[in-house]
Amino acid sequence: MSYETITTTRTGNVLKLTLNRPERLNACPPQMADEIFDAVRDLDGARAVLMTGEGRAFCSGADLAANADKSGTGPINGGDRAFTSLQRHYNPMIQALASVPVPVVSAVQGPAAGVGCSIALAADFVIAGKSGYFLQAFVNIGLVPDGGSSWMLPRLVGTAQATRMMMLGEKIHGEEAERIGLIYKCVEDEALTAEAEALAEKLANGPTLALGLMKRNIRAGLESDFTATLLMEAQGQREAGMSQDSMEGAMSFLQKRKPAFKGA
Repeated sequence: MSYETITTTRTGNVLKLTLNRPERLNACPPQMADEIFDAVRDLDGARAVLMTGEGRAFCSGADLAANADKSGTGPINGGDRAFTSLQRHYNPMIQALASVPVPVVSAVQGPAAGVGCSIALAADFVIAGKSGYFLQAFVNIGLVPDGGSSWMLPRLVGTAQATRMMMLGEKIHGEEAERIGLIYKCVEDEALTAEAEALAEKLANGPTLALGLMKRNIRAGLESDFTATLLMEAQGQREAGMSQDSMEGAMSFLQKRKPAFKGA
């Protein structure tokens, strides 16, 4: 598939999705949100997704210039227009990223700001370079966090740190992001690409069905009570236990060899 604001490449079982507007620090207009949605809707057999940004940024946020009122009669990002854009473009994209049935890794260099922060954090694993940072910039322009940040941040780092990020608009650099549990890992900038690619490849070669069920259970467990979660786990175990990968895992254990999972 050919896109204008992103690129997609396939290496083995990994789909690499690159935000590709480096001249705008990969600011995300509605078109980019739609293209990301489309790219992850049909994985065509890919068993992991790796998200990156071209150039020196991951994503600097929504493209306010693209959303601007050209007539000069209204504010740059009027409330009604913002609501419609979120509902039609950005929210479906974030939901699609969060519900992809395979592991998603994001590699963050430079800013992951505004909705770019949400895009990065929608991944299952977030790796940042030391120069990478996460910023809830909305307070600086009199807006409120969107893209699911109000849901994700308290669950990742607790209410105090989430409130700090949203109300004070402070940058959280890679090392601190790892320390407070916002992301999986911070690495040296020059190691970012290799670390992210290695992790995506490892996940892509794993038991994809079981990994997808884990994703589902983790997300749903945040909203369910303990009894409901126990049942959900049992149902997932039944589904995973009937897979070819489960049979392969058992045989490889008995034969004392490394399993060769197929993702089915």
